[in-house]
Amino acid sequence: MEHFVVSARKYRPENFEDVVGQKAITNTLLKAIDSNHLAQALLFTGPRGVGKTSCARILAKKINQDANSSDDQDFSFNIFELDAASNNSVDDIRNLTDQVRIPPQTGKYKVYIIDEVHMLSQSAFNAFLKTLEEPPKHAIFILATTEKHKIIPTILSRCQIFDFKRITVFDIKEHLASIAQKEGITAEDDALHIIAQKADGAMRDALSTYDRVVSYCGNQLTRKAVAENLNVLDYDSFFDSTDYILAGDIPNLLVYFNQILSKGFDGQHYVAGLASHFRDLLVSKNPATVELLEVGDQTKQRYLEQAKAIDYNQLMTCIDLASECDFNYKNSQNQRLLVELCLMKMASISSGNLPQKKKCDVSIKPASEVTYQVQHKQIDETETSKKEAIHSAETHSDLVNNKKNLYPNNHQQEELSVKISTETENQADDQQRVSNNANYALDANEKELISSEEKKVKVENQSIKKTSGFSLKAIQKKKELIAAKEKNKPKEIERFSEFTEEDVQKAWIAYSNKIEKRGNKILASVYNSDIPKLNGKEICIELPNETMKISVLQDQSSLMKFLKEELDNTEISLEIKVNHVQEKKYAFTPREKYQKLAETNPAIENLRKTFELDI
Repeated sequence: MEHFVVSARKYRPENFEDVVGQKAITNTLLKAIDSNHLAQALLFTGPRGVGKTSCARILAKKINQDANSSDDQDFSFNIFELDAASNNSVDDIRNLTDQVRIPPQTGKYKVYIIDEVHMLSQSAFNAFLKTLEEPPKHAIFILATTEKHKIIPTILSRCQIFDFKRITVFDIKEHLASIAQKEGITAEDDALHIIAQKADGAMRDALSTYDRVVSYCGNQLTRKAVAENLNVLDYDSFFDSTDYILAGDIPNLLVYFNQILSKGFDGQHYVAGLASHFRDLLVSKNPATVELLEVGDQTKQRYLEQAKAIDYNQLMTCIDLASECDFNYKNSQNQRLLVELCLMKMASISSGNLPQKKKCDVSIKPASEVTYQVQHKQIDETETSKKEAIHSAETHSDLVNNKKNLYPNNHQQEELSVKISTETENQADDQQRVSNNANYALDANEKELISSEEKKVKVENQSIKKTSGFSLKAIQKKKELIAAKEKNKPKEIERFSEFTEEDVQKAWIAYSNKIEKRGNKILASVYNSDIPKLNGKEICIELPNETMKISVLQDQSSLMKFLKEELDNTEISLEIKVNHVQEKKYAFTPREKYQKLAETNPAIENLRKTFELDI
């Protein structure tokens, strides 16, 4: 039986041109070699299987080649590989540094490739620092790692860092197609696309999966066979599910979901895939976003056709339902029911049977009509002068204006106004409960309309000097005075000057001295009890007790006004913390320990009595 070589080793890149998906890095290294600008310490970082070690070996071979060297010469005597995962001690690094001093026997450089360098211990890193910073002229170090954040900064600062990216699905698919062509294997485009997606940006994983699929399928790779071997849900599953959803066919949709579960697939995996499918349908609806589809040409046409049959709003709702189901899947007690409910909701959207949330049937009426209904009740038939509801300011003003002709004298008009006010106040007490109930029934929008209507009445009746003691009028007048005061209040000019913590402390001391000169020495001592710290635009101060905090809060407006002027910045804020001293916790006495145990287990007390024990 002939020895089998896996594709990851058989098709390992021999030169920079063969490296897939890392053109920026390979071109940089080639130009650095040609211009003799290559650093002596390089760090290759990135995900697994993207070509870090391969590029390190190619670089080690490339820098030792000259005009007389052949491409087959590997310069193995000049390349030293060290696995830092198993050789991570200080002694291993010391042995390496001792070897670095010896010049190469052939070639110009000795290249040391340290793989998984993040596994080195802290002591090993420290022992490696001096050699890495000032290596001999003939030594070049290439460090490779998948976890750059675990390497100490002093190592990173001594290396030229190259970040390898994940290989795209398209590049992996094209590379697999070229390998299949070399080996005489017929492969469908969608089949290779599934393998590329399964690899998650790692070429080594893609080649390993490719070997596995070829062993199963032989010389004919089909999409169906690849999906079956890799145990992944292919595109047909989601296309068929979407057809059932669009048709509103809930029974067949649930049966189809049961078939998927019977094949061993997880419900969450199905829901997540369905959400991704709806996302692909969404980007298929616009020609500008079709290029975001990472699928084969045949599958892309299917997406474009199905996207025409589904509405944009329906797509967004289905994505929202699928995402919500995916989020709640782990915490659900009945996970299958959760997915089935999600599917039924999606199908109900298409058929138009999705139950809508009940909304409060409150119609917003015009402000004038609402004001009239609330404030103007029916007039009693026997006593036309008395009313059952509170009159609005507008009605009251109209009544005064209508009586002017009957009472032309100003004194008589004032007496009439007082008389009407007295009658209104007597009736307001009787009808207060009715008015309150009516006001509570109003929607927030109606109240806002009433407020705006009453403001109009205020503007129209500014000529009337005398106003009654009517409660609604008094409340409205108070609101208008507050609003006018806020409107006339000068606006603060926004300032955004930069300042430091030292500037804050100087301004803080200046304010403390200011209030101390005014005679408020107690408050000044409170401000001097701590030095303020600066956190962004927030000034933080820590006080020993709540009493001091209350004193500062009472003076906060004056303090912040002074600090904003001194620092020329209106974005600053103040945070006050209280340093509470925790009470000391003492250990339990032996008797307290026994009582605690007896409360937990009453049998201990019976044991003590049986043997007549004492504590």
